[in-house]
Amino acid sequence: MAAVQGGMVDEKEEVDIKIEPQSDGLVNTNATDGRQLSPSPSSSSSAGSSKTAAGAPEDQQTLLAVLQFLRKNKLTESVEILRREAGLPEDALDSKGADCGAPGSGGSAGGVDGLDAGSLLSRVTVSSSAGTPAPIKAVADDQPDVSVVLSAYSQQGDPALYKVYYSDLKKFIESVLDCHRAELSQVFYPLFVHMYLELVYNNHESEAKAFFEKFSGDQECYYEDDLRVLSSLTKKEHMRGNETLLDFRTSKFVLRISRDSYQLLKRHLQERQNNQIWNIIQEHLYIDIFDGMPRSKSQIDAMSGSLAGEAKREANKAKVYYGLLKEPEIELPLDDEDEEAENEEGKPKKKKPKKDSMGSKSKKQDPNAPSQTRIPLPELKDSDKLDKIMYMKEATKRIRLGPENLPSICFYTFLNAYQGLTAVDFTDDSSLIAGGFADSTVRVWSVTPKKLRKVKSAADLNLIDKESDDVLERIMDEKTASESKVLYGHSGPVYGISFSPDRNYLLSSSEDGTVRLWSLLTFTCLVGYKGHNYPVWDTQFSPYGYYFVSGGHDRVARLWATDHYQPLRIFAGHLADVTCTRFHPNSNYVATGSSDRTIRLWDVLTGNCVRIFTGHKGPIHSLAFSPNGKFLASGATDGRVLLWDIGHGLMVSELKGHTDTIYALRFSRDGEILASGSMDNTVRLWDAAKAFDDLETDDFTAATGHIHLQDNSPELLLGTYMSKSTPVTHLHFTRRNLLLAAGSYAA
Repeated sequence: MAAVQGGMVDEKEEVDIKIEPQSDGLVNTNATDGRQLSPSPSSSSSAGSSKTAAGAPEDQQTLLAVLQFLRKNKLTESVEILRREAGLPEDALDSKGADCGAPGSGGSAGGVDGLDAGSLLSRVTVSSSAGTPAPIKAVADDQPDVSVVLSAYSQQGDPALYKVYYSDLKKFIESVLDCHRAELSQVFYPLFVHMYLELVYNNHESEAKAFFEKFSGDQECYYEDDLRVLSSLTKKEHMRGNETLLDFRTSKFVLRISRDSYQLLKRHLQERQNNQIWNIIQEHLYIDIFDGMPRSKSQIDAMSGSLAGEAKREANKAKVYYGLLKEPEIELPLDDEDEEAENEEGKPKKKKPKKDSMGSKSKKQDPNAPSQTRIPLPELKDSDKLDKIMYMKEATKRIRLGPENLPSICFYTFLNAYQGLTAVDFTDDSSLIAGGFADSTVRVWSVTPKKLRKVKSAADLNLIDKESDDVLERIMDEKTASESKVLYGHSGPVYGISFSPDRNYLLSSSEDGTVRLWSLLTFTCLVGYKGHNYPVWDTQFSPYGYYFVSGGHDRVARLWATDHYQPLRIFAGHLADVTCTRFHPNSNYVATGSSDRTIRLWDVLTGNCVRIFTGHKGPIHSLAFSPNGKFLASGATDGRVLLWDIGHGLMVSELKGHTDTIYALRFSRDGEILASGSMDNTVRLWDAAKAFDDLETDDFTAATGHIHLQDNSPELLLGTYMSKSTPVTHLHFTRRNLLLAAGSYAA
């Protein structure tokens, strides 16, 4: 089977201003093409650029440095335009290149060639509070240079006036009409953070402390954790190497504001000549302007809370093929047991059709489904076909769930788990359960009378008649039969585990930075996948096997194939740990949840991020796709379950009821019921069918790209089931829609 071609894909985070036409409703803060660096510090007229070249030697040196940088990056057209505008001779770069080396560069023969992008930027970043600056942009690396990132904070005004500026803006926003107030209030938090960091960076510690104490209480409650981290940054030295700060500085905070509200804000700042705040808005904020009515406070709150604000509207406009792949046609023979059962009951034998209707149900290709060959998938083996037949038989006996017909729940409690249970998974046929533990072990149990057995040794296998019908039974060693097995290999706590669809393999991810693939025939480790540099929080097999995904503390998710020791794709874009991962039912997409409080959907084929969902107020710890592939459910430390429409890229429902982190989510096999399990020791059942049926499709075409969420959690909640003292770690619906739950008893 061929693996996905194309090697690794790096998803670059957009940290520079994306220049958009004004008609798109995006703030156009600079007139460059996004590739050129503006040599003008704060001049509003380009006519003075020739004076810059002939003026102070330092200005000329800076201009030559910029030209050299552009030429080094093969932007020859930009070099010519800038050189002509500055009035420099054609040989200026060649004759003066060697004289332009920065002091302390060690006498590099190449002069400016010896400079890296970071030192060049720090020299070119010149701005003043006297006027509106033209922000200087350069494409940043994945790991930005700290000194470059912080250099923007050297632009400052009178530190004593920061409180005045902020108070003045606060008074203005509180005085505007109610319909605009909620939208404009969004600017408070990013402005507060950047103004505080500017004061700290410029060693105004007492003013920074006073500023923080006066205004930190005005921020929204869901930024409480971020503000706690911010309060610890009281000196310039604390800012270097701080991850939270780098996140905030290198990603623009996105605000979605109506055009009328934005014009009000712009007019106010221009009238007051409040350049300090205007500079921060231009430099650090991305304002996504839309035409139409301003949004209400509840609509804004529903989408707010992430580390970098809301998602840009264009981030959720890409086409997503969320439909299911066509099922292979498999003949379903009449089962002998069924025949015997019918005879015992004294009923006449009925001849069943050889081909089951479920086997050929997907004859029509779903228009929203990807093509069968969009990504290479493993071919079905004979054992896979047998398993499909078993699945179809089970499905015919499946209980149809609904508000009047709730599932039975079977809870597996891990008693005396002194090793510390950290992860749980069930096989699809519910025959095995595995647990990952803090003592670095993985344990596998059989939950059926059939015991776990290893394959016989090579010497014994040679004696077996390979042509016999029961060869699969004969290869198993009865002497090794036991109810559970322990797998040793990791050197740190095991945080994620996942069974392969064919039940032959088990994946485990650990604090030691590796993902291990275990054989469930020999109960040994087959491969250790090394790629993450830090703890790996979660891993999951594709519904079709072969591929798997992992996510960890290094903020990226990686797509792997079992026969490749290096990742096929690297999904980079989250601003904090990737805490949970989930494959779409058609295996063409991967969803990741993060501590940056966003969910991203990645295209396996291209490696691109095709959806960004914001709305959670805490790190996300659980994800679940609906069986039809149209919807996604997410749970987080904020105790809320959010439902998302993947096709339209919008939140469609908010389910409130849990009082602690939600670690487990699972849709029933028919998609009618959503089960959620939490650290509050409860399992809750929600009416997913009603939540999705209540959607008005007209709402999706609204100009704001946002729908009004009704607070109908009590109507959708079908039942709450409490355990004595066991947090719910995992949920699983059997093929007949019995709900299995698992957790470790907390004494």
